[in-house]
Amino acid sequence: MTKGGTPFTSLNSLTALSGITWSAMEWVQRLKPGVNKYWLGLLAGVTWTGVGIYLISLALGWIFTPEYGAPWKFWIPGIILALLIYQFGFSRLAIKNSLRIEDIPDEKPCLFAFQEWHSYPLILFMIGLGITLRTYTPISKPLLGILYIGIGGGLGLASSVYYINLWKHRGEYLATRI
Repeated sequence: MTKGGTPFTSLNSLTALSGITWSAMEWVQRLKPGVNKYWLGLLAGVTWTGVGIYLISLALGWIFTPEYGAPWKFWIPGIILALLIYQFGFSRLAIKNSLRIEDIPDEKPCLFAFQEWHSYPLILFMIGLGITLRTYTPISKPLLGILYIGIGGGLGLASSVYYINLWKHRGEYLATRI
């Protein structure tokens, strides 16, 4: 027993008692799903592309219904919104993320480092907001489709930043073990 009456006061005590001689940091490092930076960039690009396609596919189902007639009335504003979101929002974020991934000092950073840690709560909030808008909003689905095309298109376009960055640095990534 240690001070305070508890058998374990730290992770080091636990690992020492179990016969493993690593330090707590080594133990955490072994649990971390570390990958090459190439995979972080690819995962970011594929994630942004996939979410963009998903959002646009939802909008397609709402816009191409007989009751709303001409779908171009919803597509054109959605595409314009997508270009604006790409230009003034998501492209800048993707560039920032790509540079951050390049500057990670670890040889094998954590798999989840393709986004900054503080982006994950924002992502969860946006997922919740999307579900709420789809389920409970009085806004008609075609009008909501304009927003979904805008965000989905902006994400899809911005994912090209990750792919271009991967292509530019392919020699560096291929020189290291993938």
